[in-house]
Amino acid sequence: MRDPEPVRRIRQPVRRIRQAVRRLRLPRTRRGQRRAFQVVVALTVLALAPATWLNATAGPRVRTVADAPAAPVALVFGAGLWNGGPSPYLAHRLDAAAALYHRGTVRAVLVTGDNSRRDYDEPDVMRGYLLRHGVPARRIVSDYAGFDTWDSCSRARRIFGVHRAVLVSQGFHIRRALALCGAAGVDSYGVAVAAKHDVTWAYGGVREIFAAQKASLEALWRPDPHFLGPRVKGVTAALR
Repeated sequence: MRDPEPVRRIRQPVRRIRQAVRRLRLPRTRRGQRRAFQVVVALTVLALAPATWLNATAGPRVRTVADAPAAPVALVFGAGLWNGGPSPYLAHRLDAAAALYHRGTVRAVLVTGDNSRRDYDEPDVMRGYLLRHGVPARRIVSDYAGFDTWDSCSRARRIFGVHRAVLVSQGFHIRRALALCGAAGVDSYGVAVAAKHDVTWAYGGVREIFAAQKASLEALWRPDPHFLGPRVKGVTAALR
């Protein structure tokens, strides 16, 4: 009697998993185990190499609000919205950007984030937060197509004409942002905003290990961002 179709669909993946497990069994000989260990070590080194590169190249350019060097623009990366407002992580970034402006470290703020849906608008929420914290409207410029870090850095240079900036993000992300903005042609220092060591922070740290691999490829190949378009003079106007 043939198996019913639903049962067969379940059994086939189970058989494949069992076969894969059998293939993954450790070698029985000492020589084979030594080779397996060497392969694991090599793969681990390769996986961590991009993150090591980011820390080595961008680490010396990480600062605080108090000692960040002067630059025309602060570039603030989006970090999610909660109930129509900035997430706590994003609010901390915006607080740091407002502090940089009020200290005179920067003269304008470029907020970059995701506005791929009509009901999700990071840049406008970021702009509203900065306005409530005393940054004049004429000093805030919005990039609505900063879908990821590379897009934000590349567009800052190619669309908004930013050559020098202070980047603002959490410590686990700022080094990747510095490396990518450097590859995009933006001379930058970064302000590492303090963050509570909660589940989100832990997730962000682990995520950076994998994101560093993507960042190393972007820094090498320098692809176009998702959206380009004509040059925008918003930053130039904000700096007048």
